[in-house]
Amino acid sequence: MPRRYRFQPRLVTTIAAAAGIALTLALASWQLNRAHEKEGRAARLEILAKDPPLAMTAAEARAEDLEWRRVTARGRFEAGHVVFVDNRIRRGVAGYHVVMPLALGDGGRYVLVNRGWIAANPERSVLPALKTPEGAVEITGLAIVPGKRFLELAPQVTYGKVWQNLTLERYRQAVKFPLQPVVIQQENPLDDGLEREWERPDLGVDKHYGYAFQWLALALTILAFYLVTHVRRAAEQA
Repeated sequence: MPRRYRFQPRLVTTIAAAAGIALTLALASWQLNRAHEKEGRAARLEILAKDPPLAMTAAEARAEDLEWRRVTARGRFEAGHVVFVDNRIRRGVAGYHVVMPLALGDGGRYVLVNRGWIAANPERSVLPALKTPEGAVEITGLAIVPGKRFLELAPQVTYGKVWQNLTLERYRQAVKFPLQPVVIQQENPLDDGLEREWERPDLGVDKHYGYAFQWLALALTILAFYLVTHVRRAAEQA
């Protein structure tokens, strides 16, 4: 005689399963919304990349007006306040990003410029020699706001001019002069021996879609487990 199966839900497990499914679906929806937001931002970047560069002056600017836009800035480099951002790998070679302030106009305000990449010396205690242009220069590049989401393993994250990571807040604490709220990734060539091959900003759209899929899969797993376990328990009681 065929064995009959019945679905017999239990209050506690039903509530737990419903809560788990609701939570995972909410997280999946949040990740999808984040992906859509970043897709919109990527489309905006494509449009901004076609616009002519904005001229940056010594007047105080807002980050939201400059971020992800190509800009030009004219001034002189202040080599005494250079920072070497450590652990930057290029083609398998360890090195630094060279970040240096550029005095705008009469020097009333500065903007940080990521001048490019330079290889580290075999003896890490000796910093590589820099060639810095004298006098006024014109810099063209992409204006970015350095992120705060990074892992710093060492308790001390600055060693003189060598820093693990760069944030504007940290740099402002190290200097006394006013800064524009962005960093320029220099694109135009200068005779300084630095390499400037910037990767396109990674907005992480695919990552958000991947996370959304994982949360949806977990929601389906919770539902399947709930249904199977309750049907089995009902069968055993028959």
